[in-house]
Amino acid sequence: MAPMTTRGFTSDNASGAHPAVLAALAAAAEGHAPSYGADAVTAALDSRAREVFGPDAAIMPVFNGTGANVVALGALLQKWDAVLTSEHAHVATDESTAPQLVAGAAVRTLPAASGKVGVADVAAVLAADDGSVHHARPAALSLTQSTELGTVYRPEELSALVAAAHGHGASVHVDGARLANAAARLGASLAALTTAQGVDVLSFGATKNGALFGDAIVVLDPALVEPVARLRKASTQLASKMRFVSAQLLALLTDDLWRTTARHANDAADHLAALLRSELGIEPVHPVEANAVFLPVPPAAVGTITAQLPVLAWDRPAGVLRAVCSFDTTEEDVRALVGGLARILG
Repeated sequence: MAPMTTRGFTSDNASGAHPAVLAALAAAAEGHAPSYGADAVTAALDSRAREVFGPDAAIMPVFNGTGANVVALGALLQKWDAVLTSEHAHVATDESTAPQLVAGAAVRTLPAASGKVGVADVAAVLAADDGSVHHARPAALSLTQSTELGTVYRPEELSALVAAAHGHGASVHVDGARLANAAARLGASLAALTTAQGVDVLSFGATKNGALFGDAIVVLDPALVEPVARLRKASTQLASKMRFVSAQLLALLTDDLWRTTARHANDAADHLAALLRSELGIEPVHPVEANAVFLPVPPAAVGTITAQLPVLAWDRPAGVLRAVCSFDTTEEDVRALVGGLARILG
């Protein structure tokens, strides 16, 4: 079979896998090993996760980001509860009815013009809950880091949001599909953006950052370990040959490979944004703080551009495209995209 040669910016899910991840998979494939996480690779991942996230952390590999999100939320919520999240959040817009089917909870969205929810909005909704059985109880806050619009919560923003949630008895989940990109941008550790802020549980993304497949739930509140473990099995997210998911996560956490891959993607996004400004006079719609660039074009040109260039039509009526850079985005990739836009836009 001929290798696939198409490269692009539609999503970091479209990228390949980092050589270190592939090497870890090959090593894990040698011989036999106990199933369902009772293997040496998963044990090593457990140990490394405690080093990275703190001594009380428990990491549980899953197949994908949606699985990580809904299992984590399901452990936080009762069937009569609601999770508060951004209007742009993946859990609200791109996970079908999985939050309802698995977590059994309502999803209530908050305004987030920059992708980030505000403390005042969170506090207002939580304070307004009167305990009526006619309404879903807001019992959790889910924050995406980095956000769906490519922006990043600073530690002080996270601290204030967690305090607002916890102050009203709500738990906090972080959708960290691109947590690595946020940490790389801020020069922070993964724990500094999660454990240190009082986050209860997070989804840790690997697929978008150099893995072949697989993500993880990182439980930071020990009381949630059993609920997450049981719901992971009940929701079909427990892998029998778990070592093949664990090996990828361990490779990314070893020597902070996650930071190297994320920083490369972020740098590529910065470079793309700079070329769009200097060569085409295009200013990104949102601050470029992670690995995504949102660029405005004439709405009438969206169809032509997406038919010819590997970018995503984010908001077709408004003429907004999304270009996501990956751990393996090259200078040639970036210049080819800018050149293609110049040709089409004239």
